[in-house]
Amino acid sequence: MSVSIDQVRQAAQAISGGVIETPCLHSRTLSQITGAQIFLKFENLQFTASFKERGALNKLRSLDEGQRRAGVIAASAGNHAQGVAYHAQRLGIAAVIVMPRHTPGVKIEHTRACGAEVILHGELFDDAKLHALDLVKQRGLTWIHPYDDEAIIAGQGTIALEMLQAQPALDVLIVPIGGGGLISGIALAAAALKPGIETIGVQTARFPSMYCAVRGETPSYGVTTIADGIAVKAPGTLTLPIIKEHVRDIVLVDEGDIEQAIVMLLEVEKTVAEGAGAAPLAAVLRHRDRFLGKRVGLVLSGGNIDPLMLAGIIERGMVRTGRLTRLTVELRDLPSTLAQVTSCLAEMNANIQAISHQRAFTNLPVQTVEVEFVLETRGHDHVRQVIDALARIGVAAKLHLD
Repeated sequence: MSVSIDQVRQAAQAISGGVIETPCLHSRTLSQITGAQIFLKFENLQFTASFKERGALNKLRSLDEGQRRAGVIAASAGNHAQGVAYHAQRLGIAAVIVMPRHTPGVKIEHTRACGAEVILHGELFDDAKLHALDLVKQRGLTWIHPYDDEAIIAGQGTIALEMLQAQPALDVLIVPIGGGGLISGIALAAAALKPGIETIGVQTARFPSMYCAVRGETPSYGVTTIADGIAVKAPGTLTLPIIKEHVRDIVLVDEGDIEQAIVMLLEVEKTVAEGAGAAPLAAVLRHRDRFLGKRVGLVLSGGNIDPLMLAGIIERGMVRTGRLTRLTVELRDLPSTLAQVTSCLAEMNANIQAISHQRAFTNLPVQTVEVEFVLETRGHDHVRQVIDALARIGVAAKLHLD
């Protein structure tokens, strides 16, 4: 049985007032960069910073009195856990969340802070899920599936209602895919509201489960991905047929594409997106010709990203755009030689962030020193100008791109 537009509309009523009706806004700058008219749906502004609240709340509101008294259980290491825990607490329903033992402590504490009983079990998500299903039988709890559930799918579909109400002229919706709950709800609702609109899914090349499932191919998986929220190996049995019917296509993006999108959203829109949340913009950046001139709605599905990971992505993004540069020069080991180089860099407005000398561990002649500079620069053109300026004073600089 497939989910209907009426179920999505009922879900919208059920969750009204419990979740934020997030804005769907035009981005002038991203539109200029990509050549498409870009509209962003800011689901990272939900209380738990993820769209997962919609489906979780709709499912919880569908429970009968006996199920509410008995409590619910979910297996998750991320956004689904917090969405279920938060809204269960609001509704006075006891919640148990089973997480893998190596789940980051901050996610565990956030889930506990929402009032849930957190059980750590197993090395991987699948281990946690199996244990949760055992507890369903032992304790008589209601299982809240992260995506393969009609109420979950209908709840996520409310995003399409809001997007097309705010921006009815949209031509394309681009949605991240993990197990498929989000895109299933959005695609079927969008097709009912605006026949002819395209819904495009996006997955990371390291976890192309749904991409391969709709093509009848056998996927191969990477070990990790920055888009951990959509790193799902088992597509839903409910979601797969909906996706086959209503999703026009699924595209793949690489890790670098997602990193670039995260930095761009932070710098241009001043908004934080996790890897899965940035994947739709990554799809536009990678497949620009496909979306040129179209009015494209991107679902920023979540903003839960580790601050240390974000810091690393920002730094790598600065390197990619030539705003953080590593140069190596060979100098005679004499007084004032280094001063000449630093003076040249100052004249070129290249700020020295770090500097290191190498005398012993090198094959250079004695009385020659290798000096490495990490510089703050304005972009690739500025880097070339700095290298040319050094050449004019007789210093050859080697640029490191890694």
